Amino acid sequence: MSSDAGLHTLTGAYALHALPESERRDFERHLGDCEACSVEVRELSETATRLGLAVSATPPRELRERVLTEIATVRQEPPSGGRGVRSGSTGRGVRGGPARWPRFALAASLVAAAGFGGVAVWQHQEAQDAQETARATQRQSEQLAQVLAAPDAQSSSGTLKDGAKGTVVVSKSQDRAVFLASGLAEAPSGKVYQLWFDDDGTMRPAGLMKAAGPSSTTYTTLLDGPVDGATGMGITVEPAGGSAQPTSEPLALMHLPA
Repeated sequence: MSSDAGLHTLTGAYALHALPESERRDFERHLGDCEACSVEVRELSETATRLGLAVSATPPRELRERVLTEIATVRQEPPSGGRGVRSGSTGRGVRGGPARWPRFALAASLVAAAGFGGVAVWQHQEAQDAQETARATQRQSEQLAQVLAAPDAQSSSGTLKDGAKGTVVVSKSQDRAVFLASGLAEAPSGKVYQLWFDDDGTMRPAGLMKAAGPSSTTYTTLLDGPVDGATGMGITVEPAGGSAQPTSEPLALMHLPA
């Protein structure tokens, strides 16, 4: 991993100690010169620590065997090139291009996604409607992990408003997309960040972004619905609960990887 563009995508894997030794050394040299990546690593590390301290539970006996079985059957292939990123009407210019989602980063994301689902299950299991909430959360976490770990997963990254970083990951075989953002300030009071699929100029609702925790600037969101031929995605600020159509100019528009 020699290019700076590729190094920018390794923050998550580095925070979870999932990089091989050679890539770790390259990334640490890059980290000394890149303030944005340093901030992102610090935030991701803090999030991982909070998740680790949130609950204490003994994993089921079959978990190790299931993980080893999946590792033996999942093969990551290098994706083909894709489109870049374009700026929104009021957002700052977004530049960047498709980047390979590294195998170790995919594995780290898979673990993190499973952790989010598990935390939700444990936190709600004593509530009256806990089981249904937990099942829905687990399904979403599994779908998110499947997109990130898909052999054909491709990503495109760029800089959003006020220096925040965004990455969209698309799997054609899953027909789904995941959006990851870091350094994005909390939405204004009474407002939310909403994602949209861009169907050749027609914006289709794709869900609301939720931060990893209180005061966090890190977001990981499985976009609602299939990609279904969309060529891009957008981010807007909307009233709480979201909107059927965008009510504000996009913070940014990003091309989806081809």
